[in-house]
Amino acid sequence: MRMSDDLAGNARSFQVDLRGLVDLLSHHLYSSPRVYLRELLQNAVDAVTARLAVDPAAPTDIRITVEENGLRIDDPGIGLTEADVHRFLATIGRSSKRDDLEGARQEFLGQFGIGLLACFTVAERIQVLTRSARDPDAPGVEWSATSDGTYTVRTLPPDERAALVGTPGTTVRLLARPGARRWFAPDLVADLARDFGALLPYAVTVTGGGRTVRTTDSPPVWDRPYRSAAERRAALLAYGERVLGFAALDVVELDVELAGVRGAAYILPNAGNPAAGGRHRVYLKGMLLGDAVTGLLPDWAFFARCVIDTDTLRPTASREGLYEDETLAAVREALGARLRDWLTGLAAQEPGRLAAFLSVHALGVKSLARHDSELFEIMLPYLRFETTHGEVTLAEFARKHPVVRVTSSVEEFRQVAGIAAAQGLGVVNGGYTYDGELVAALPGVLPGVTVEELDADAVTAALDPVDAREELAMAAFLTAARAALDPLECDVILRAFYPASVSALHLDSRAARSERARAETAAESDELWAEILGALKSSAPRAQLVLNHRSPVVRRLATIRDHTLLVTAVEALYGQALLMTHRPLRPMDTSLLNRAFDQLLGWAAASVSDAPEGEGR
Repeated sequence: MRMSDDLAGNARSFQVDLRGLVDLLSHHLYSSPRVYLRELLQNAVDAVTARLAVDPAAPTDIRITVEENGLRIDDPGIGLTEADVHRFLATIGRSSKRDDLEGARQEFLGQFGIGLLACFTVAERIQVLTRSARDPDAPGVEWSATSDGTYTVRTLPPDERAALVGTPGTTVRLLARPGARRWFAPDLVADLARDFGALLPYAVTVTGGGRTVRTTDSPPVWDRPYRSAAERRAALLAYGERVLGFAALDVVELDVELAGVRGAAYILPNAGNPAAGGRHRVYLKGMLLGDAVTGLLPDWAFFARCVIDTDTLRPTASREGLYEDETLAAVREALGARLRDWLTGLAAQEPGRLAAFLSVHALGVKSLARHDSELFEIMLPYLRFETTHGEVTLAEFARKHPVVRVTSSVEEFRQVAGIAAAQGLGVVNGGYTYDGELVAALPGVLPGVTVEELDADAVTAALDPVDAREELAMAAFLTAARAALDPLECDVILRAFYPASVSALHLDSRAARSERARAETAAESDELWAEILGALKSSAPRAQLVLNHRSPVVRRLATIRDHTLLVTAVEALYGQALLMTHRPLRPMDTSLLNRAFDQLLGWAAASVSDAPEGEGR
């Protein structure tokens, strides 16, 4: 479509509502007005960097002075000519950093050209006094703007240029907005300058409240010389505690030259939350990007918090987070590889430190080992799992049980653990996060080992059969028990096992549970759904109540001749066995258990009342 000549001839530039833009910055782009000082520092650092590119001997000190109703920041940087002022300070969104200032563009921190506007979140008026270092004969220039969106530009006359003659650079003054004076308190300004710019390569000082303090602490702790590795490690740990607020369990240096990253990863002293994700302190060329930056490490490395300085990553528009791109993905992979190498190094050289780490962060290592068979093999002697032999490593467990049986849930393991251990049946609890996946991967790193999911048949097969004559003697009891539990989709079998204190064991496969759930849903559904669910009916085995022939309780119950009492006792055994599985009870199971308990109490009370004086009490 072609624009009409009339429309083309009446084209106009957009008009910007500065108040609306400042509101957008303060409420939607920046997390807090505190970033105003970061933007001032960033502009000053960029200006100094640009001047060094044309004059390596130029001064670099940046000075912040807290004044009665605002502050002033002075930098000996590249400065601006009057043409530059009109071009950059009077145009929203334009940045001198997008131009090639003597080839120094890649050294700049800022990229969005709206940093100075952030000062309007706390300032009513902004004044810029500047003189260009590229044109020594150019006069000084004043740019003055107010929060209502108006500004003036003027060339400074000789009497006002006196302070700028011979001193190229820029002075920025802020006049506090009503209600924003707290952001100019000397101690707060010093704290903000230190927080944002502690790693800047140029000295920054803050003067106010009768004192002058230096807020930069360069070079970073990881770039300083040390007499020994122990001294270096101690310095890194002390630094991490100071800036992160916790005493790290360990520290891992992150010197990834190809990724443009220097810093350290600090191992949390307590178990981390995998779902929370890491929050890291990230600097870009010495300027703080944020202290809760996400996405820096792989998800599995939730046990580490990083402090890094980088010159390769891109900030988001607010300069408080990292822009997700291929560079960030490459850095994330490189840092993950560094942490992985640290873990394998501990396994090979410092098993004591590794054991201390795993006692807190085994979950993170297990998460990584799922996708890294080499690391999994290295960690086999150290990662511990819950088994019928207690907390042991899979390597140790597999030596005793080449056929590794694993449960799919914690409840299944608890159901059979005691019985399986007494029968010499080895079982691993696969119900915890990542454990089932790692057990399934075991044959790939331990040749000759097989893994099988534990089922009811395997447990039953491990229990001792009962002599045929003894089982025949209990036939009437078993028949009554089977009839009582048949409506509950549960079979009854007799076996002998230890410990004898366990009278009955409830064994239930996932297939059997699925079939019961299908049947219950079908019973509650309308005719159409019942027919559909009926077509899905499975021939899966039913649950089993395994009565223990070694139990004195079971032997005594087999002698009961009162059929009603016998059924009640069987139902009580069934309820007790269900409770041992730690699974939620179905409403019918809860009702059965309550009924059996009430009837047994009634029978016991009747027996006591009918007993002769002095007996049964």
